[in-house]
Amino acid sequence: MRVTVYIPTKNRKDALARALDSVLNQTYQDLEVIVVSDGSTDDTEAYLKQKSASDSRLKFFIKAKSEGAPAARNLAIKSSSGEFITGLDDDDEFLPNRLELFVDYWTFLKNHNIHPSCLYTPDLIYRDGVEINQSKKLGHVGHEQIFEFNHIGNQIFAPKSVFLEAGLFDEEMPAWQDMEFFYRVLKLFGKASLLDIPTQIMDDTPRTDRISIKARNKLKTAYQRFTFKHCADSKRQSQMLQLQMFSRYYNVRPDISDWVSFIKNGFWLKGLIVLIAATFRLK
Repeated sequence: MRVTVYIPTKNRKDALARALDSVLNQTYQDLEVIVVSDGSTDDTEAYLKQKSASDSRLKFFIKAKSEGAPAARNLAIKSSSGEFITGLDDDDEFLPNRLELFVDYWTFLKNHNIHPSCLYTPDLIYRDGVEINQSKKLGHVGHEQIFEFNHIGNQIFAPKSVFLEAGLFDEEMPAWQDMEFFYRVLKLFGKASLLDIPTQIMDDTPRTDRISIKARNKLKTAYQRFTFKHCADSKRQSQMLQLQMFSRYYNVRPDISDWVSFIKNGFWLKGLIVLIAATFRLK
């Protein structure tokens, strides 16, 4: 069965080269990789033309204007020929057996009449090129657990039909596109299952955009859109989702407007304690 791997990219030719090689050098070879250059102004296009000339499994799209990662992913997914699909960020890498393990595990579960919506794995966390940690994840994740934390991460492995029927990535989400999409997948198709072997290197090198005003505004807009779409019947879920904005990962502190919107959704002592800690924590 063919597996399609999508990679959105923008102005990261050197990182893209490492990511792309990590896919093309997989032990599982029945694959295609679709790279979407989202308004790149460096020499990404020339690199992709040269690379695709020597490997027919590589396809690519060049977008003159940047429209964001969700639109790039959706273009690749709709253009894919694989029975299964997974993705890769251009600054991350696959370990050599990632796709083989996904296919084998999916087949194993199917043979035992177990039908998860999708699969996901732990990650090897790298910072400045050095491994610093390995993520620990739940064995199964249901859609309601997404409100407390994105337990899946940033990539899933699933049949193409799952991506299409769940509605693909929301191109209006300025952040949390993965999490919001996963929520719809899990709600529609059931729980996701963990393949408990780290098969991906995730780059966690600190970036200044995580603490910028622009990044904060994107998070707030994403939170508002997520709650509008999915939290109409649960103020508690809205509060749980809001707290995710103030994790140490984003390094964003609540302001007065955040406190007001949180309290409007009702009294929740545990949530208030988390909000207080986020407000007064040291950088």
